[in-house]
Order: sequence, then structure tokens, then C-alpha cells
Amino acid sequence: MSGHKKYPNPKEHIILSQQFTPSFLSELFKLTLEIKKNPEKFSNELSGKLVATLFYEPSTRTRLSFEAAAQRLGASVISTENAKEFSSASKGETIEDTIRVVSGYADFIVMRHFEDDSSKRAVSASSVPLINAGSGKSQHPTQALLDAFTIFENFGRLDNLTLAAVGDLFRGRTADSLVYLLSKYENNKFFFVAPENSRLKAGLREHLKEHNISYQEKSRLEEVLSEADILYITRIQKERFADSQEYEAAKGKFILKKEHLSKMKNKAIIMHPLPRVDEIETAVDSNPRAKYFEQAKNGMFVRMALLKIINDNVYGKK
Repeated sequence: MSGHKKYPNPKEHIILSQQFTPSFLSELFKLTLEIKKNPEKFSNELSGKLVATLFYEPSTRTRLSFEAAAQRLGASVISTENAKEFSSASKGETIEDTIRVVSGYADFIVMRHFEDDSSKRAVSASSVPLINAGSGKSQHPTQALLDAFTIFENFGRLDNLTLAAVGDLFRGRTADSLVYLLSKYENNKFFFVAPENSRLKAGLREHLKEHNISYQEKSRLEEVLSEADILYITRIQKERFADSQEYEAAKGKFILKKEHLSKMKNKAIIMHPLPRVDEIETAVDSNPRAKYFEQAKNGMFVRMALLKIINDNVYGKK
């Protein structure tokens, strides 16, 4: 299978959500379900392979789930969790030079970086499969995959759904990545709720208009609760604000509380890419619609499937 002509084949490199096609997701999700049912069956799929996790920004779920995925498939892992300080980047080495070097050590590179164009720069220098594990405020494509898988598990489809994305839509990358992916499916509708200084990025707004996809921007959480099949909540990205006053103006605007649940559809689901700060009260956690911890667990299984598919395509099936 080939990727879109503008983008790399997702069976070789993963840099952004626009690469993914419905047929690729169908293959990935079928394999994810098999792995989730019997992970031990796949314990030698990457035997003899080495995965490098190169993280220039903090991470809990993404780094550990990729490393767990690799090791559960039989691969070894080399890792740096703070490459911004504890790699030659601190001496001025470019992304391109770092990737050229690490490509000589590892069979896969999983990279998170604080610059928006980092994955595009890195893939041009990589001689091995490269996976974007988060690039600045731009994209987080594997998060979109695990998010979409969680939606698919709960609804049995990825079309004819209404998603409400809430939070920092300007500095965050997860909502964008998921919307780009879901916009490939028919009859999906989108609501966007954000503080005034954290509204939807121009690029995503243009994408939705260009493809005649239904969306509305709202100013209050209460306006979308009864409409949403998927309530996708994100935190205000404190570390990406240049001005502390701007952050103070945005934080705490939209908090999902237990009393909000009665206004939601019975079969709606609540998602969050985590970490959570204060945007979902802990009292919501026990509600069956809360799927964010299940969502995080799914990350490992989806990334196991993704690594296997790339491995089979690039290095050949066992």
C-alpha cells in the first residue's frame, strides 16, 4: 500500500495524520485487536531488532508505551528521555546529524521534539523507519491512531460521529491529529471549544473548509455536551505559552464535572490524551463513559501493531 503522493508511506515512516488512509487503519486495527487478545503470540516479531526512543520533550505514556510495545515484540530498546539536555543537541548538533548517527545504531527511531517541523526534517535524514512521537504544537500521529482505535472499539465505526474537542486547540497537537484522521471518514461533524487565546489553528480550519467538513466553534462547554458522541478534552498547554498572563487568561475555563454527565448522550465517550491537570474532575473517572485510561492502555497495543506492520514491510515477515 502506498501513502498519499505528498506523504511518506505509513508502512515506512510516520510523520503526520494525513498519511493514514481508511484501508491502512482497517489493517492496523484488525492487527491491534489480535494483539490485544493474545499479545504473547507476537512476542518474537521484532526479535533481533533495536528501537531507539529519542525524546527531546517530557513524556510518560508515549515513550513508555513505545518502549513496552517494542520489548513485548521482542526488540531491544535504547533510549534518552531528555535529549534536549542530555544529548549532543545541547552542543548544537542539528536534528539531521543526530538522526543520521542514530540510524546507524537502530532499526527504528521514535522521536519527540519541540520544533513543529522536526519530524519532516528528521525523516529526510533517516535511513531507517522514523516515527513522529510528537512534534512541537504541530502533530502527534500515533496518538491519533490510538484515539481512533478507542473510538472504533466503542462505536464499531469511524464515520457518522460527532466529536467535540475542548481545550487548548492552538498549542495542542492531539486534537488536530485526530481531526485530520477522522475527516477522512464520511458524515463526521466537529465542534471546537477553546479559550479566546487558544482557538483552532488556521491550517486545520482551512483543511475543514477545503473539504467541506461540518464544524462549529463554540465558547461554552455546555453548548456541546448533548451533541457529542466523543467529548475529547485536552489540557491548557502551560509550557507552550510565551506569556504567563496569557496562560492565566486561558486556564480553568472548561472543566468537566460530574453534574455535566447528565447532559451527555448515554453512549457518548469521554477522552483525554493525558496528562490531566484540572480539566476533568476525578469524580468523572468512575463513570462508564470515561475512556481516557483505557485510551492510554490502548496506546501500547496500537504501537505494537504499528511496529509490526512497519517491520514486516521494511525488513520482511518472519
